[in-house]
Amino acid sequence: MIRTLASILCLGFAAATAHAAEGIDTEAFFAAGFTGLDGEKVAMEQYRGRPLVGNFWARWGAPCREEIPELAKLRAEQAADGIEVIGVAIEEVGKREAVKEFAATYAINYPVVLAGREGMSLMKALGNPQAGLPFTVYIGRDGKPAGSKLGLLRRAELEAAAQRLLAR
Repeated sequence: MIRTLASILCLGFAAATAHAAEGIDTEAFFAAGFTGLDGEKVAMEQYRGRPLVGNFWARWGAPCREEIPELAKLRAEQAADGIEVIGVAIEEVGKREAVKEFAATYAINYPVVLAGREGMSLMKALGNPQAGLPFTVYIGRDGKPAGSKLGLLRRAELEAAAQRLLAR
């Protein structure tokens, strides 16, 4: 069910949209806890105080797969400045090994958590009422929203978002 819905949502958003920070409940993000690829619980609260790029994705979505290398480059280039990229996979915990293999294949160099159905609810709280994928939210080190993007991220958009996050 989740896979079918996410596939439709990934493919159905040809026209990507960027949003301002209105309607983004960052406290919902920090209150969330998911399972990491190592099987351990990961509290999103541990990322508070850092500039964040939270990317919601599904491994079967072509736009999701296309933007992963750009997110990995951003993480590699901006980690020293404190920016953290977090991949929130809309996958159930039972798919952990498949997601782990996918992450290795795509050379994902940032933390990935498995969010399942809870990820859909969290996306809605973060200003994505349709829970479309891919979806990226930017959160400043002050914990306040710095914007979001529904749809495929391009390199220039990520660079601009990183500059906004670092300027806060």
